[in-house]
Amino acid sequence: QVQLVESGGGLVQPGGSLRLSCAASGTSFSIYRMGWYRQAPGKQRDMVALTVTKGIINYAESVKGRFTFSRDDAKKTMYLQMDNLKPEDTAVYYCNLGGVHWGQGTLVTVSS
Repeated sequence: QVQLVESGGGLVQPGGSLRLSCAASGTSFSIYRMGWYRQAPGKQRDMVALTVTKGIINYAESVKGRFTFSRDDAKKTMYLQMDNLKPEDTAVYYCNLGGVHWGQGTLVTVSS
């Protein structure tokens, strides 16, 4: 059974940083497309960072230059480093593996 376990969310002030982690189990890891999505209250779930081919990462325009996707295939873990956070980044963040499997979500709140 595939499991994705996220961690790293929380409350941070504007301009601050957080690092999200998503650990996978029960499946191969490196062969899959993978990425991060987010869903703000009352809005649809949107792509934040997505890699279809290893080494090529697509970012949403709103996070370019502030967020960085990375992965550790040996640990079957993907990360999202979020810097210079803004209140509009407040959302539940989900990791995705293979376009099918989702993490449980982790809440990021950016507020002073």
